[in-house]
Amino acid sequence: MTAARFLVVLDADSTLLQDEVIELIADEAGRRAEVQAATEAAMRGEVDFATSLRSRVEALAGVPSAAFDRVRARVRPTPGVTELTAAVHARGGVVGVVSGGFHEVLDHLAPGLGVDRWRANRLAFAGDALDGTVDGEIVDAQAKAATLLAWADELGVPRRRTVAIGDGANDLRMMDAAGLGLAFNAKPAVRAAANLVVGPQDLREVIPLLP
Repeated sequence: MTAARFLVVLDADSTLLQDEVIELIADEAGRRAEVQAATEAAMRGEVDFATSLRSRVEALAGVPSAAFDRVRARVRPTPGVTELTAAVHARGGVVGVVSGGFHEVLDHLAPGLGVDRWRANRLAFAGDALDGTVDGEIVDAQAKAATLLAWADELGVPRRRTVAIGDGANDLRMMDAAGLGLAFNAKPAVRAAANLVVGPQDLREVIPLLP
């Protein structure tokens, strides 16, 4: 594999995408309000992410697999995402996404947005419906940071030439591990900890900051 010049890793929900996908799935269960409140608390860092995710996914039990077509149709990419990924590729970089969200959505959306590799949680199914659990290891803050570093090693990218972009407390370790940590559409604690804060909700604003 040819070494990449640099690596950009984004969070998915509220960064690569405008939506919190778990809230769209919760709509299908009629439980959006409670899931939304729990998501916001987790993103502010008020509760442990893994514990919060398990409780939120439990609220999704019974959502049929057929509902995911409706969910994916509602997800809105963040403005500027394809321009950013094109700019990264034009400069010899690689785009990754590591998310506390779900493969069931990212597997369908990421390729069309110019994302080269991604990692997320997987939902468990019982028959044709969600069983209310996460299948396998949860992608938490430590997993995000470890994934960024592992991808950089695999691609031959020095840590100083890595960029992490996120909005919530679950992104802080990844942002700290990167050469440049950017707060995007971010909660106050994340803005305070970031190297730089990107103001407008448009990923084209990141292009001038690329290594």
